[in-house]
Amino acid sequence: MDDEADRQAEEPLKLLVKGVSRRYGTGKQRLEVLRPLDLQVQKGEFVTLIGPSGCGKSTLFNIIAGLEEPDQGLVVIDGVEGKRAGKCGYMLQQPLLLPWRTVEENVMLGLDVRRVPRKQAQEEARALLAHFGLSEFAQHYPATLSGGMKQRVALLRTVLFNRDFLLLDEPLGALDALTRLSLQMWLLDLWQEVHASVLFITHDVREAILLSDRIYVLSARPAGVLRVVDVNLPRPRRQEQLTEPDALKLERELVELLLKLHCGIL
Repeated sequence: MDDEADRQAEEPLKLLVKGVSRRYGTGKQRLEVLRPLDLQVQKGEFVTLIGPSGCGKSTLFNIIAGLEEPDQGLVVIDGVEGKRAGKCGYMLQQPLLLPWRTVEENVMLGLDVRRVPRKQAQEEARALLAHFGLSEFAQHYPATLSGGMKQRVALLRTVLFNRDFLLLDEPLGALDALTRLSLQMWLLDLWQEVHASVLFITHDVREAILLSDRIYVLSARPAGVLRVVDVNLPRPRRQEQLTEPDALKLERELVELLLKLHCGIL
């Protein structure tokens, strides 16, 4: 992890996770979910976690978001350890839009929670919807939207809550293949526009390579970091880059590693 230490010393960090572990229960009911692990996200960086299902990725997100506390280790956001609630926008796999609120009102939700004056919240929501071509859906209700459109709305709601630092837990995982491809590029555009730092979970290796600056491969539970990979494809990214030799080689290596994890070889 020498490269990680060098990177930490040289560049500003949005997130530093150091020696974080988590377990539940005691005695025979004790379940180790995270063994001490380290990771970091630089400001403006897109970092992805991949690993076996159930290994503890979502638990790690809950700790970073301040919904849970680690048993040991530290989480530092913007150089500050301690209170973490509200310091990131957190989106789960399902959009979880409120059915009684319009698209505009759903996008405003985070600002409402933070008690931003309604007029200001409306202006910010409308500006964001307009910028990403969703103004015509502003007064629609979630029941009238496609799956891809619901995810777009949920992503904008997350960005409006905190556009500096986003935790995205498989936000594209439930979509069909074509919609997912479209949303991947839309997400890249969104990230580049708002200059966010992103920590992203996916089970799709190609998606991880397309989106990421860096990929952490986590082990089976209790999760630890097995490998850290820098993705050296130039930006702005295009789907065609996934067919280039370096991208294909990286995809093969990561798939082989995940298969070994799945089979219990590692």
